[in-house]
Parts: sequence; C-alpha cells; structure tokens
Amino acid sequence: MRIADLADKRVAIWGFGREGKAAIAAIRSRLPALPLTLFCSDAEVAAAQAFDASLRVRGEEPDATALAMFDVVVKSPGISAYKPALLAAKEAGIRVTSGTALWFAEQPGARVVAVTGTKGKSTTTALLAHLARSLGVRTALAGNIGMPLLELIDQSAELWAVELSSFQTGEAGPVELGVVTSLYEEHLDWHGSRERYIEDKLKLADVSRQLLVNATQPSLLERTAKHPHRIVFGDAAGWHLADGFIRRGTQAVFAIASLRAPGEHNALNACAALAALEAMGFDAMKAAPSLAGFRPLPHRLQPLGEHEGFDWINDSIGTTPQATLAALRTLEGRAVTVIVGGHDRGLDWNDFVVAMKAHAPHAIVAQGANGPRIARALRDAGVAVEETADLATAVSRARAATPAGGIILLSPGAPSFDQFHDYADRGRRFAEMAGFDAHDIVGIEGLGIH
Repeated sequence: MRIADLADKRVAIWGFGREGKAAIAAIRSRLPALPLTLFCSDAEVAAAQAFDASLRVRGEEPDATALAMFDVVVKSPGISAYKPALLAAKEAGIRVTSGTALWFAEQPGARVVAVTGTKGKSTTTALLAHLARSLGVRTALAGNIGMPLLELIDQSAELWAVELSSFQTGEAGPVELGVVTSLYEEHLDWHGSRERYIEDKLKLADVSRQLLVNATQPSLLERTAKHPHRIVFGDAAGWHLADGFIRRGTQAVFAIASLRAPGEHNALNACAALAALEAMGFDAMKAAPSLAGFRPLPHRLQPLGEHEGFDWINDSIGTTPQATLAALRTLEGRAVTVIVGGHDRGLDWNDFVVAMKAHAPHAIVAQGANGPRIARALRDAGVAVEETADLATAVSRARAATPAGGIILLSPGAPSFDQFHDYADRGRRFAEMAGFDAHDIVGIEGLGIH
C-alpha cells in the first residue's frame, strides 16, 4: 500500500513517537486534505494538537470498536501486532500498515540492506554505512537506529543501510540483502512467546533476495538453511575473526585491537558489515581500513571516563543477559562491578547465572523490577549479589563495593521501562549519577543520507 492509496480512506495513526510523527508528516506531504485521527496517550494530547492542529486526537488506547471506524490503521513499531484490538481489526477487513511498510511501497527500486538481530544490529548497520561512505557511496542510515524511513521519503541514495527491529521485519518489502546478526530471546511481551519472536525476526528472510547470517550461531544456521541465496559471516572461508585479526579467508585484514568499539562481538559486527558490503558488489577490502575511524555508538559499552577513582562504562542498550555477558567478556582481568536489572520481560537468566557461578566479576548489583528475580537466582547458585530497588541506589552501592582503579559497568540485561523513558534516558541518567555531563553523550552520528 502506497500513501496515495490512502486517499478517500478513513485513516487512523496509532502512536505519537518519532515514527508516528513521521507517518503524519509523510501522509500530509502527499495528501494534505486527508482527515487523520491519532490515538495516543492522554499525556501526549496537547503535544499532538500542537504538532498538527488538523488532527483529530484521541488520548486513549483504541479497542476493536474504536478501530472499526477506520479503513486503514498506521501503527507505530512499539504497538504489538498481536494486540487483540488489532487482530480483531484485521479479521474485520481493516488494513493495518506501518511507516516501514509505506516507505518500502514508495521505494520499490531502492538498493536496501536490511539488518536485524537481537544484538549487534545497530552497530552493524552504522558500520555498513560508514564503510560504504568511505568508498564514496551516497548512503542512507535509517530505520530503527534512530531515523524513521518516512523522514527520508522524498530523498534518494545509492545504498540504504536500514536497521529493522523484530517489530518491523514483517513490514519490510523486498530487500536486496537481509542480514541477521544474532538470535536470542527478547521482546517476549510484544511477541508473546520466544518462538513467535524468532519467527518474526526471520520474516526478513522471506523478503530478502540474499540472506547473510552469523555462522557462529548453529541454531540460526539451521533455521535459515533452506534460503536459496544464503551467505554467512564468521566462518573461516569468509569474513571472520582469528588470532587477533578480522580476516577474509586466510588473509589478515584489520587488527581487532585497532577498533574503537571494544570486544570481539563488535569485531564480529564489523565482519558482518564487510560481508554485507561485499555481497552488494562493493570493494570491502578497500573499505576495511576505514574501520579505524568508526566511533562506537552511544550507550553501547561506552567509556564515560574516570571519576572518583573509578572507570565508568555505559552499556545501557545491553537489554538481554547475553549482552551483559558479552560486555563482561570485554573487561576480563579488571575489577568490575556490574549493575544489572530493569524492566522484567520474563527473559531466562539461567545462562547468566551459570556464567557468574563459573567466573563472577568483582561484584554484582541487581536493581529494578526484575532485580529480585535475578538476585534470587544468583543466590540460589551460591553467587554473591547486592540487591537494590533502583538505579540511583545501585550506583551508590557500586561505589562502595568497587576498589580504586576498578570499573563500574551499567549493563543491565533488561529494558529500561520500569524507571526510564528508554535506554538512552537510562544511560544519560547513569552518566549524571557517575558525575559526568550527560549532554556529552551525543546521538548516533551519520543518520540520514551522506
């Protein structure tokens, strides 16, 4: 469905975040006289009316009866596709679409690399754009990474590096290359089950002419084995890691230690980006040296600096237990106090507990809504842990527990919604609690088309 197809339709927008605003603006640019109804939270009503005075704004979550008044509903990614009201609307013949789906319909000829994965998708997408631009390729960096595609609806690029969340993979149109960086359980509250989450992630494979997947994950290889044009990264025949280098086959191409984004998981993200660039027909070997100039994304193992005798690291975007384990692996050999916990999505922390039992950091502080559950699991396994109600108290406890010269790491393994607006808000607040200026944490560089 294209935006022009909305003409003479009764259209509702559900959600007033950045994606919702982008959808409203894009529809207005093409169909300025089309009546639009917005469903948003009561707290957003005044801002929505100020954004577009012609909107009919309803400060409520619509039920099936409310949605039945419309022909088309344009929903934001955070609105679960499995909400009963949406399922009933679809059953009644109401078309449910999204900003992502509208953009793909408007740009059928775009050369798109769509990147998804439980972890690594943002860094991989940004790395791909950085590498392509180093070759002089006019490249768009957009999607879930921080700029809705509809904000770029009237612009063109030679290459589109697009991050898609699990909420968006089912909304994408045909893409030249789909990339899956990793696959663990996450967002169970949106998808309803682990299996549905995986199925939704892998919907990207259905619309990808080529599919690039992580060879270090056997379950991912198994699930994508039937794709007719599957390629892999992370194995010895292609882009992979070995002996301290990013390698292309047997050739050492780039020293892992020269990456500013720490950890082997980030080096593997670089392999994914190089393999994607190569699959799109560009010279990845020529681009590889530009990895040295890539700045790590904010809130992803972001060193804040030294203060009060401690090194502080902000990994607020680490919202799964596996991400926390990856963060701890990059800091082995240092005295680390890790702060874990946040919004409880019901994820399984057993692998984290087993790892902590085998090799725990200097101290663990559990906080937030699922802090008690994490702490209980650790204590049952004989692992020492401190438990606090909130992040502010956890930071105070971490100060007391960490020796001089040690590291205080926020890598919560859980979302932020129990205490904060989003992971970025949590990261900035952590920086402030640590004694740093949160304004120094800039947004993601390179968004848009360059």
